[in-house]
Amino acid sequence: MNKRTRRTLLVVAAVLLLLAVAIFLRSKAPPESARLLPESDGILYFNLRPVRVFLHKDFKPPQRVPEYQQFVDATGIDWERDLDEAAIALHRMPDPNGPNGPVAYSMVLVGKLTGKRLNTWLDAHAAARESYAGHTIYTIPSDGRLVRVAQIGYDTIAASNFPTPEQIHSMIDRHRTAALPFAGSTVLAQHYHEVPLLSLAWGLGQIGLPFSERGAIKIFGLSLPLEADSTIVASISPGLPLANSARLRIEEIAASDEVASNQAATLSTLVTLARALAGPLADNSSNSAFRELLKTAEVTQKRNRVVATATLSPASLSKLASGEGAIAVPHPGANTLQNH
Repeated sequence: MNKRTRRTLLVVAAVLLLLAVAIFLRSKAPPESARLLPESDGILYFNLRPVRVFLHKDFKPPQRVPEYQQFVDATGIDWERDLDEAAIALHRMPDPNGPNGPVAYSMVLVGKLTGKRLNTWLDAHAAARESYAGHTIYTIPSDGRLVRVAQIGYDTIAASNFPTPEQIHSMIDRHRTAALPFAGSTVLAQHYHEVPLLSLAWGLGQIGLPFSERGAIKIFGLSLPLEADSTIVASISPGLPLANSARLRIEEIAASDEVASNQAATLSTLVTLARALAGPLADNSSNSAFRELLKTAEVTQKRNRVVATATLSPASLSKLASGEGAIAVPHPGANTLQNH
């Protein structure tokens, strides 16, 4: 082997090694849509492309209200069909009883969403417009708040109902550095590495804020032994065998081992109590999903962490996702362009 051939092989090997390292780093990095989010108290993320495959025909979209149908007709955008990813930042408001409510949202939505028809709709409904870093930010009145919306990529929309424009400015600024695999907010940097691989949806930080009522988190009508500002890492990932089940995992990082022990004991008691109460319930779709969730629920504790897990079938998961259950997850399109 001559020197030129050896040098060529070394260059090719170095390039392949760099590509392998880049692919590995990218696989460990948070999704780009989540990296664009501004600083926040918590983050929710939904990868809807595999979710559609996972749920198959079990998911039944909610019935369209006339206002949403008008939005679909005007823009050609249907969230159930065209939205591929939704990354949502949660911002605690200083006055939960104030005009902006307890939580504000900043969102990055990815899919077949952008285009001239959407710009036309935004322009027609905008109360104000702002030009920032080469993008037009439209301010849309919605549910007593002002929602700022901007198309920041060929398939990406940024929106925020935070009272001031700093959040959407931040998302536009972050879009310039989106290629950096480990860019992103503080909460993402601190906890994303704890999200299980291949998760279809996940949440980090103070994600209990949207579910809180008077400071306590309520799910299925049960008040959980968690504060709204608890640090939580939650995820939904495919179980085994693939496509036959979904694994739900919620991990709370408590202030101390003692606090975690007390909360684990209380949560285990609640699960046992809920199982007993769910038995006599009527056998409708919502109650069957609830019973399935409770049947497989397990609560464990390790040091200052409390972990709750459960397994659900695609049919039961779709009932929760479509709103037939009692868990109220904010719709990716809520308070942005048009509710339905």
